[in-house]
Amino acid sequence: MSATASHSHERSHSFSFLKGRQREGLTVWSRRSVLKASLAGFAGLTFPDLLRLRSQAAETGGTGALRKSKAVILLWMTGGPSHIDTWDVKPDMPSEIRGPFKDIPTRLPGVHLCEYYPKQAAMMDQLTLIRSVDCRESNHEPNMVMQTANLAAEPRLNPRGHLYPAIGSQVARLHGANHPSIPPYIALNLKDRSHVAWGGYLGQQFDPFNGANVSQLFQLPAGLTLDRIKSRQTLAEQMSQVRSDLDTSGQMASLDRFTAKAFDIVAGGRAQEAFDLSKEPAKIVERYGTHDWCKQALLARRLVAAGSSFVTIDLSNHSASGTWDTHGDNIPPYGGIWSGLRPLLPTFDHLVTTLISDLKDHGMLDDTLVIAMGEFGRTPKLGTQGSTDGRDHWPYVMSMLMAGGGYRHGQVIGASTRDGGDIAERPVSPGDIAATIYHHFGIPHDATYLDHGGRPNRLVEQGEPIRELL
Repeated sequence: MSATASHSHERSHSFSFLKGRQREGLTVWSRRSVLKASLAGFAGLTFPDLLRLRSQAAETGGTGALRKSKAVILLWMTGGPSHIDTWDVKPDMPSEIRGPFKDIPTRLPGVHLCEYYPKQAAMMDQLTLIRSVDCRESNHEPNMVMQTANLAAEPRLNPRGHLYPAIGSQVARLHGANHPSIPPYIALNLKDRSHVAWGGYLGQQFDPFNGANVSQLFQLPAGLTLDRIKSRQTLAEQMSQVRSDLDTSGQMASLDRFTAKAFDIVAGGRAQEAFDLSKEPAKIVERYGTHDWCKQALLARRLVAAGSSFVTIDLSNHSASGTWDTHGDNIPPYGGIWSGLRPLLPTFDHLVTTLISDLKDHGMLDDTLVIAMGEFGRTPKLGTQGSTDGRDHWPYVMSMLMAGGGYRHGQVIGASTRDGGDIAERPVSPGDIAATIYHHFGIPHDATYLDHGGRPNRLVEQGEPIRELL
């Protein structure tokens, strides 16, 4: 697959090789034609081929046999949240550094958060803050380095930067979904494809399933009914039986199996029910609240419960570089710290604590690692780019949050300098974060994948699981 083909997700799909609009004729001797006939009723839906390719990858991927119900929910704070105004407050610094917010104590002695995080403060014994994340080389539009753990994944500077696979894509390849009828890697609330990392060298079959388009997926075209789709499936099964004596490789049976899985996903099976929030008890829906981000968090919990292994929520309200990109009031649509960041914080505080509590109530927290982070931190001093209280990108240090996954929590790892401008102790790299995620799934972080030249690449070039969590 060429770099161009692997990067053109919006113009093609994984079933385009069938050339479904071209007349080829149909004979029972053509496996290509049988497949085309069996899938014609799906009106271009590509799941059978996706499932087949994912199965082949799992068979050849080394550790694909692992199927424990482990999962990650990544709360992607698109744009890069200010660490100083959230998780790494600096109350003793001058106002131009500490910002406009007050600080509050938490359940951990000596640990303070910003005043708009009271629910996290009360839950701090169940959380881990990392205040020394090294984000150098990370950028956004596209957001690649932190989501791939590869410092070369910077398409603005590296023409091959878009080809480094997302951590979620590697999990889809080497661990797979926890249930075969659920996509393993799902992106929710995706405002722009540049907000998440994709399959890259692994191929489009390991791209995230775009949950933002799920309503279109489950809505059948006019004149197409489930009965008609089922009849097509039955026809494929009958034709497969005709060929069963001739097909010594067993490929036809395999194709039928994947088509059946695709039918189950599209025609109202496990996935469709997982995406349907009306199936959730009213008291749980009310607990999460009406904000769209919070609804996405509830949806993520439902998808993990149904069998997805990696769910990323794009916490953004627009398709620009991200809602957390608080450059200043004079630079729309971002706003500064007061008018741009402040309205986000209570919503995020409610979202993350409700999600963690709900996972715990459902007995899922030990198997689900919750991660909240963005691309980088923000400048130590306010007033960048001619604004009154904006903060620009700052890749030298950022803070992030972790919870669940069966790890040790109730701690702060690392520290920034007194002004929040650099790492003071215990640097944590993107590779360390990725290695911790792979450790959670039981995937060796020294496993490899092949680039387009057939050369092996390690999942994690430099990094180890974060020892304080183990």
